[in-house]
Amino acid sequence: MTEYTSTKDSGIEWIGAIPSTWKTHTLYQLVTQVKNKNNDLREDNLLSLSYGRIKRRDINSNGGLLPESFNGYNIIEDGDIVLRLTDLQNDHTSLRVGLATERGIITSAYTTLRPIKMETSKYLYYLLHSYDIKKGFYGMGSGVRQGLNYDEVKELRVILPSDEEQSTIVGYLDEQCAKIDAWISDAKESIEEYKRWKASLISEIVTKGVDVNPTMKNSEIEWIDIIPDSWEVTRLKTIFSFSKGLSITKADLTETGIPVVSYGQIHSKTNTGTHLSDELLRFVPEKYLEESPDALLQYGDIVLADTSEDLDGLGNAVLMDRKEKVFAGYHTIIMRPTNADYSKYLSYLFKTDCWRSQLRANASGIKVFSATQKMLKACNVILPPFQEQSRIATYLDDKCAIIDSMISEKESIISELNEYKRSLIFEIVTGKRKVV
Repeated sequence: MTEYTSTKDSGIEWIGAIPSTWKTHTLYQLVTQVKNKNNDLREDNLLSLSYGRIKRRDINSNGGLLPESFNGYNIIEDGDIVLRLTDLQNDHTSLRVGLATERGIITSAYTTLRPIKMETSKYLYYLLHSYDIKKGFYGMGSGVRQGLNYDEVKELRVILPSDEEQSTIVGYLDEQCAKIDAWISDAKESIEEYKRWKASLISEIVTKGVDVNPTMKNSEIEWIDIIPDSWEVTRLKTIFSFSKGLSITKADLTETGIPVVSYGQIHSKTNTGTHLSDELLRFVPEKYLEESPDALLQYGDIVLADTSEDLDGLGNAVLMDRKEKVFAGYHTIIMRPTNADYSKYLSYLFKTDCWRSQLRANASGIKVFSATQKMLKACNVILPPFQEQSRIATYLDDKCAIIDSMISEKESIISELNEYKRSLIFEIVTGKRKVV
C-alpha cells in the first residue's frame, strides 16, 4: 500500500482528506430504501443482524412471535445494506451495519438500503461499517436520540471512488479481513481449549487431590463414584448456614456507597468464582448498614446467584475473600461456613459440573432456572482433611493463574487484531492508503 499523490478536502469531518479523483455524494443519491413487506408469508428465510453480520435464524424458534407477525417483516436481497438504528440512547457497543448475502426477511424496525448500482454495494457497506465503528450514528440529529429513520440517514454525506477502484478496494479488504477473521477464530478456539483444560484440571484435583495415585474408596453418592480414602462426605447444611441478600432492585444501586455483589455480577464472564474482584461490585446507600445488616458478607462466605437463564449457569457463585464491608445483593443466597477455612476449596468444587449436577437435576423452570436454600441444603459435598484442602487450593490458584494468563494473552491478540482490522478498513475506504 502507498499514499495517494493528490488529495482534497472531502468536507466530511470524520473522513477528512480524500484522493482528488474521488467524489462526494449524499447517501440518497446512491441508495433507495427497501420497503417490501412479506405479505402472505411468501418468504420464510428469517434473517437477523447480530454483531455486524446478517445471519439465518430458525423461523420456528421465533421467541414467541406468531406466524402472521412475519407478514410485517421486510424482504431483502443479496447486496442490501441493513442498518439497526434503534436504541441509540442505551446501546453504545453494538455493531449496527450488516450486508445481506441472500434473500430473506428481517424486521422492518431496521432500515434497509439498496444501492442504485449494485456494484457499489460492498464498498458502501465497508464505508458505513467504518462510520459505525467511529460511532457516527450516535452523533446524528440533535439531542439524545433513541433511534434514526431513513429520512435522517439518507442525508449522510459519503464518498465514492471510481468503479475500478471500488472493485480493487473490496477485493483487497475481503482478502485481508478473511485472514484477520481466521486469526481471530484461531485465538478464540485456543481460549476455549484453555477454558476446557482449566475446567478439567479443577474437576480432577477437587475430586482426587494433588497426590499421585491415592488410595480410593466408594463415595456412596451419585455424582462422584470414588474419592480418596481419607476424604469425607457430608451434607451442605452441616457446614453452612443460609440467608438471603438485600431485597433491592437495580434502581436501588448508586454511584458510590457500600459495595454490593448481585446475581448479574455473579453471572459475569469475569467472575472466577474463587475471588471477589472490584469489577464485580456495584454500590448501595449506606442506609442499608442499619436496615439490613444481615445481608453483609463475612470473610469466607460464598454468595450464590439464585436464578440463571440456563442450566450451565445454575450454581454460579463467588467467594468473599475480603475483610471489608460488602453486601450480598438481589437474587443471591449467602452461604456462611462454620469454618471459613473450608471456603476456598469448596469455591473450586462448586465450579465443577459433577457437583452442580445435583442442582441441575432438581431445577425447575423453562426460561429461568432457580436454586433454593432447600435444594442447597440437600446437596452433598466431599471434604478432604483440612491440610489437603489447603494444598488443593494453593495448587489450583497457581495453575489457574498460569492458564488465565495464557487466556489473557490470547484476548489481547484478539483485541489488537480487531483494532488493526478497524483501522485497515477505515484507511482503505477513505483513501488514506492506496491499494496497489
